[in-house]
Amino acid sequence: MKSIKVNIYDKQKAHKLPTGIRLLVRQACKATLIYENFPDAAEVDVTFVDDEQIKELNFAHRNINDSTDVLSFPLGENGVYDKNPETDACLLGDIIISTEHAYAQADLYGHTLRREIAFLTIHSMLHLLGYDHVRGGLEEMQMREKQDDILKELGLAFVN
Repeated sequence: MKSIKVNIYDKQKAHKLPTGIRLLVRQACKATLIYENFPDAAEVDVTFVDDEQIKELNFAHRNINDSTDVLSFPLGENGVYDKNPETDACLLGDIIISTEHAYAQADLYGHTLRREIAFLTIHSMLHLLGYDHVRGGLEEMQMREKQDDILKELGLAFVN
């Protein structure tokens, strides 16, 4: 894999991003691309929002009037991506993470916020690369296995 640029935006109001989260997100994005043998330079945007903001996006884009933990907006299809004309990097898309959901889910599942945000980032990166779990079955199992493997690579597989 060539280089990856991860643009991180903090638009949430409820929490301050803890120290090290930006670095963790960049590591999770890079680890996912390495795991998937992504051959090109890549660029992805990751935005942290609160529950109200993600609820608005969820309704606007999916017609679901509820908050969620993460949304993915892929820019590519079938492995074909637009390119940044200045860098020639593949524009993978956008990841939107609800920090409020991440805190709540970390507490619910009994693990750290770092592990939860890494999971949400990896999960969304796989969506940006074309994976989908909506129909379940084999693709959902493959996605889960990949997520677990990448979390292990980051040392976050079984962190409590």
